[in-house]
Amino acid sequence: MSIAVCTLFEKDYHYGVAGLVNSLIRNGFTGTVYAGFRGPVPVWASNAQSAAVSDWPNARRLEISSGTAIVFLPMLTQAHFTNLKPDFMLELFARQDLNIDRLIYLDPDICLVSPWQFVMDWLTCGVALCEDVNSPMGRNHPRRIGWRRYFGERGVALEYRSDAYVNGGCCGVSRDDLRFLENWRQLSQLMSELIGGLGTAKIEGGAGFRQVGFASCFDSSDQDALNATVEMTSDVRYAVLPKAAMAFAPGAAVLPHALGPRKPWRRKFLREALQALRPITADKAYWTYIDAPLRPMSALRVRTNRLALAGASAIARFYRRPW
Repeated sequence: MSIAVCTLFEKDYHYGVAGLVNSLIRNGFTGTVYAGFRGPVPVWASNAQSAAVSDWPNARRLEISSGTAIVFLPMLTQAHFTNLKPDFMLELFARQDLNIDRLIYLDPDICLVSPWQFVMDWLTCGVALCEDVNSPMGRNHPRRIGWRRYFGERGVALEYRSDAYVNGGCCGVSRDDLRFLENWRQLSQLMSELIGGLGTAKIEGGAGFRQVGFASCFDSSDQDALNATVEMTSDVRYAVLPKAAMAFAPGAAVLPHALGPRKPWRRKFLREALQALRPITADKAYWTYIDAPLRPMSALRVRTNRLALAGASAIARFYRRPW
């Protein structure tokens, strides 16, 4: 059974890719990570060699250890990567030479902090998803009603499954459940007609919204289309981890996710601590894994940030926002 990981990145998110891959390897992953990207190959991957990936031009492969590699795949699309996840996953499944049976997409601001064996087991349970910080979202939440109205007017019926509202940063699918990805792609394309195209997103790099629909039902474009897909696709099993899995709530973390613009590699921990902005689990995970086996930054920068992180964590015990 061939299991692969994929992600999408551009600009300084290559630092996140390195942290993600390091965390995978140090928790037992062996295999291939497929990284779609815009711009140059990262400096830390300058030894990557040309790779034959079907008809994908200019693909490059970086061997990390025996049996483990990153394959860098240039993306020519103008769509925002947050809206391209189902398309990218379907592209990888379609290439028979890659021999992928199961595939998990992870955003490049995520790290794995649990054994890889857990992920392998999870992927056998159904379409693998994680609850978002905004979950739960009830059956008659205006956002859900907005999805049903919009897609219903376009001939797509949605049916309520559960209150869980899942995060767009993680999606694991087996080859037997490709219809889930096909449905996600279909709904993303239908949604794009309203919001102003697949280049539209509220996160950095996204174009301005034309409209976001009834009750702002497409404000989080890829995520809202993903959750609507859960309502559309009734003939697959779902394996949804709770909010704690992404460190959005107390409990056992699996894939801490650094939401928002303050990514771990950008943060000024001591300065922010004095503004009562404390480090989070995703920051601690990132700086735990960033130094090996990939080394995207100097040892001095790693040491400095680890010390700053420790200092900021100490400050946060005594100095925090009152709300």
